[in-house]
Amino acid sequence: MGVMVVHGAQAGGFSPISIYGTIVNGIVAKEGLPGNEIVLFLASLVVNLLIAGVVFVALGGMKLARQPLETDALVRAGAGAGAAEVDARSGGGSDVVGGGTTSGSGDAADADERVSLTAPRLATLAGLAALVVAALVFDLDVGLAAITVAVLLSIVWPEQSKQAITQITWPTVLLICGILTYVAVLQTMGTIKWAGDSVAGVGAPLLAALLICYIGAIVSAFASSVGIMGALIPLAVPFLLRGDVSAVGLIAALAVSATVVDVSPFSTNGALVLAGAQDVDRDKFFKQLMVYGGIMVAAAPPLVWLALVVPGIW
Repeated sequence: MGVMVVHGAQAGGFSPISIYGTIVNGIVAKEGLPGNEIVLFLASLVVNLLIAGVVFVALGGMKLARQPLETDALVRAGAGAGAAEVDARSGGGSDVVGGGTTSGSGDAADADERVSLTAPRLATLAGLAALVVAALVFDLDVGLAAITVAVLLSIVWPEQSKQAITQITWPTVLLICGILTYVAVLQTMGTIKWAGDSVAGVGAPLLAALLICYIGAIVSAFASSVGIMGALIPLAVPFLLRGDVSAVGLIAALAVSATVVDVSPFSTNGALVLAGAQDVDRDKFFKQLMVYGGIMVAAAPPLVWLALVVPGIW
């Protein structure tokens, strides 16, 4: 399910009005390269749609699709869960009144309480909106802005904040922070730039294009795709200006290669899926995401390279 969510999010990620599309198209225009917003958007859409379809079938999705949806059973299961939660809070049992029980009204009241917009929930939604505005409109640091919002919420509602903090998967957070720090060190030392320059010097243009896609996929699997694309596309500019391969096709292939691997638990989207997973063995789920991310790193670059770069028609 988490894999499908990531591919679904990435399918429209390169829309001309999305953050991914805006960044890539902006870099292309700044560097004076030929670009095509529609090709970039459709490339990501089609690739992620095809991958999601393959994953759906491979994991038994066709059997699931043939099963009838039993809405009554879902309703009964939800009511039972609500009753169990009420019993747990009240110490078990239900009050008997006139031969009946009051558990039904208790379930309804409990359900209303869970879905109602309380002050902390409204403040959290407002904080998320403020975070988006701060990052996209005022170009503030996302991490610092997010921490600021969290601190303000914890000051006003300390009890709810304590409960939230205990549910954070700190090992995953520390793991991702370590990986991001390591990649940042590589970028500061010039390792990624050296790799890009070395690839640009390869004599065979198509082979160089494939290696660039692989660099984007490998590095992005351990870091933020946005930052990697912002670093790799400028590095590929001298190679693209030679005109040996289609600039539109290579940019689309590089963008897709760098984002389709985001299901890796070391990347941003994969880490979010892992942190938000409920009722699963996190160690096992981590290994599954890591294996699937490795498959994407190995398989996605040559496939998009064959489809977008080799034909040379874009």
